[in-house]
Amino acid sequence: MSQSLPNQSESTSRKVWQLAWPTILSNLLFTTVGFAHIRIAAELGTSAVAAVTTGHRVFFLIQAVLMGLSVAATATVARAWGAEQVRQAERAAWSAMQVSVIFAALLALPTLLVPTAIASLFSLDEPTTLSASGFIFWLGVFSISSALNMMLSTALRATGDVITPLWFLLASSILNITFGVILALGYSPLPAMGVSGIALGGGSAGFTVTLVFLAFWWRGRFKLLPLRELAVNMRQVKELITIGAPAMVEQAIIQLSFLVFFGILAHYGTNAYAAYGIGISIVSFPIVIGFGFGIAAATLVGQQLGAGRPELAVAAGWRSLRLALLAMVSGSIVLVVFADPLARFMIDDPEVVHFTKVFLYMIAAAQPMMACEMALAGALRGAGDTRFPLFSTFCGLMLGRLIPAWVFFTLGLSVYWIFAVMLFDYSLKAILLIHRYRSHKWLDIKVGTGS
Repeated sequence: MSQSLPNQSESTSRKVWQLAWPTILSNLLFTTVGFAHIRIAAELGTSAVAAVTTGHRVFFLIQAVLMGLSVAATATVARAWGAEQVRQAERAAWSAMQVSVIFAALLALPTLLVPTAIASLFSLDEPTTLSASGFIFWLGVFSISSALNMMLSTALRATGDVITPLWFLLASSILNITFGVILALGYSPLPAMGVSGIALGGGSAGFTVTLVFLAFWWRGRFKLLPLRELAVNMRQVKELITIGAPAMVEQAIIQLSFLVFFGILAHYGTNAYAAYGIGISIVSFPIVIGFGFGIAAATLVGQQLGAGRPELAVAAGWRSLRLALLAMVSGSIVLVVFADPLARFMIDDPEVVHFTKVFLYMIAAAQPMMACEMALAGALRGAGDTRFPLFSTFCGLMLGRLIPAWVFFTLGLSVYWIFAVMLFDYSLKAILLIHRYRSHKWLDIKVGTGS
């Protein structure tokens, strides 16, 4: 027994890393696109940066429901796959894609019909609001293709195939940035479309790659095959919604809270607002590394529970946390050391550079707590425990972020205090999630097959 434990630990670490590194690269590519959008906008001025930041926030709000559905897809597909019930895994993936189309279409309607009204909620000046509305409109146009891409990628990762989604995302990222630059800045004979061009270029690139992605899947090129059935399996849909509803609500709370937080931040001026957007685009790189370990934890925990090995499921979560801590603490050191050149690379406005550096110092201090949230919340979701991450998120955002930010703003404190509330938010969530994971109560949650 004493000799098997180190081997088991080494095996778990290897499995976590095998699943995590392609997902990390995928997320880094996704983050690079957001980073590039901000960098392109910086060529157009601080107002354009604020507009793209606003557009990204609305995009993530739309994605919130779909991300919750992807959590349910991961749990059901991974557990069925781990139990060697391939047909059930394919049914879960198919149902998730059907539901995602409906949700994406409904969520896109406001962005298509009233984009300016949505942008005006951020209390920005009129030119920035109009630019943001154009960005928001084009996001809505391509929402369905984005949803299908997300669900198919999620299903493949849940089976352990993390390489295929990576290749398609690489192609999408390259085209996204290329088209964004061309349409935003204008190259003969194409006129410069500004902020709207960034969204249109990115959306059209994603749409093109998604069509190819779906064609490969439909022709049976992947190990997870399409059912090719138009009928909706209502039992499977009900299971997906039951598992995914807390995660959907969680993501909605996150994005709505961020909208409120941005509303508070907007009162400190366009420079502080733009600095936060730039800071988020920079810090996203170490954050998505932790998110990759969360995805790996969710997949392994789901597969091990499906195979009837709860002790290995527990080990997978802890190992994912250790690796996430190592990666994100290393990332925080890089942020602190290179805060000034990173900020200056993004924009040349001295005040925006200063605010960005302060933000990066604050978020660097929060990286260990963020690693706990991502790895352990991912492990819990992989087990089908989506309610407790919802609870911890609500507590962190309300008690740790929004209420303190509102109090600090009411008291007339500087924007530095608004940045600092992130430390309260992530610390509270980390404490709650560690306690939940150590309790092992999540091991008793049952996830059916929806057959």
